[in-house]
Formats: sequence, C-alpha cells, structure tokens
Amino acid sequence: MTTIVPHLWFDDNAKEAVDFYTSLISDSKVVNRYVLEGTPSGSVESFTFELAGQTFAAISGGPLFTFTPAVSLMILCRDEDEVDHLWNVLIAEGEVLMPLDTYPFNTYYGWLKDRFGLTWQIALAEEEPFAEKVIPHLLFAHHQSGNAEEAVKHYTSVFPNSDIEESLFYPEGEADNKKAKLMFSGFRLNNQRFNAMDDPMEEEFTFNEAFSFMIMCRDQKEIDFYWNNLSADPQAEECGWLKDRFGLSWQILPDNIDDLLSTGTKEQIQRVTEAFLKMKKIDCSILEKVWNEESS
Repeated sequence: MTTIVPHLWFDDNAKEAVDFYTSLISDSKVVNRYVLEGTPSGSVESFTFELAGQTFAAISGGPLFTFTPAVSLMILCRDEDEVDHLWNVLIAEGEVLMPLDTYPFNTYYGWLKDRFGLTWQIALAEEEPFAEKVIPHLLFAHHQSGNAEEAVKHYTSVFPNSDIEESLFYPEGEADNKKAKLMFSGFRLNNQRFNAMDDPMEEEFTFNEAFSFMIMCRDQKEIDFYWNNLSADPQAEECGWLKDRFGLSWQILPDNIDDLLSTGTKEQIQRVTEAFLKMKKIDCSILEKVWNEESS
C-alpha cells in the first residue's frame, strides 16, 4: 500500500523540533536520521519519526520556507486533561490562533502556532472512535478559498482506497469570505485520514513547501501515475517535488529513498545524491544504476 508521509521543512532546528514532538505525544519515536551532503542548502539533517504510531518526516533545509496555518496538524484527545496538557506545552513561546474554549463544532478546542511555527489544532474527541490521533488539516485560503470541495474530490479520485467520509457546507451568510463553501470535510486517501475546509475569514496565507506530503511509491509505474495526476506547475518540479493545481506540495518518491541516501558506501550515497538532485521526476532506473556502479 502506498504511504503518504507528512514532511516538515525547518530552518536549522529539525532535530530540536522532532525531539520535542516525540517526547510530547505518546507512542512516538525517532526512526531514522541521516545527513544529506551536497544539497543546494549544504549539508542537511533528515529525519523519519513517528507520532502516535504515524509516520512523519522532517528536514533542516534552511530558511527557504516557513510554515503557514494553511496546513496544520489536528490532535484528537480523549479527555480535557490531555487537551490542557498538549495545549500548555505547545503554546510555550508560541501564538494563540483560536483560544482554548467551547465552540459550536467542538466542546473543547484550540488552535495554536508553536515555537517552531508549526500550527496545531487540539480537539476533544471523547465520544468519537478514531484510528489516527494526528490528522493533517488543509485550509484553503486566499486565492484558493472556495476550492476545498474540488480539491477533496480530486485527491480522492487519484488515490486508491479513498473516500469522502463527511462534508459540511457554510450556511448562507455565515462565512465572512464570500468564496468559502466547504465548512469541513473528513476524507481518506489510501486509508489515511485528512481534513479540509475553506477559510471563512479571507486570510492571505497559502500552501507552500514548508509542509508537503511524501508519496512513497513501490515502483516507477506508481511514480509516473502520481506525477502525471498531480503535477500542475512545471516551475515547481525539482528532486521529486511538485505542486498540484491547488498549490499544495507533494514529493513523489521511491519507498526505498531513505536507504539509497543513507546506507551503503560513501561513494554510493554520493552518486545517488548527485543523480537525485539533478532530477525533476524521479527515475528509479538511474538511481539503481548509479547505486550499482563500481567505485573507482
């Protein structure tokens, strides 16, 4: 099954952030760490880690991109004590976006930006069964406002084992932003849960590369399929990265990319890195060829 992995781009503090998040949330750990040499940002640290048993990735890639509230992580909690604990730890040196309170859509909820700039929505879900504790939440704002419903339908048509579980729409006149239509949608892409909504407030933040999604593919056929169905901006195509027609960033990668970039001899890793950095869409045959070349 193809895995979709949220990928977080930090300046130079990915290790600090990853250690912080994995210490805060139960059933979390760092899975892998390696240093990628010779990138446009120099030597960068890359991490694979788990939050509540779900896979994430992070990189210290330099100051090219910063997080915006367009993509946040929602944490579902079983009781108010857990909500309070997560809120109090994450808000330290951060910023309140919506205060912890009772809202029509949730009895105990808050939205914040932590000290690393990443935004979190912390919500009580004591009556609801949930398979995933941490859910990526897409907010379609600025020039993408009004496109959330179209995006959800597009994504669920591209990924297998996908469906729209619920969709709620703004009653007429409720949203200040006249373009906003979709109030909330919960959907699954390849059995992984996502949320989406249109921004009701006419904010100007947008999607960017700070928060992207890695699609870990089994073979070249899968890479070609997702690339052809998602890429909409040729100028954004680089090193397996692309932007779709809604501005969301994806990385279409072979599922053994971490092994290729972190195991083997120094010469093998260098050859794979150099080949990888020259590509737009990833060509698995070239990576395999340079991996298997005899060292001089």
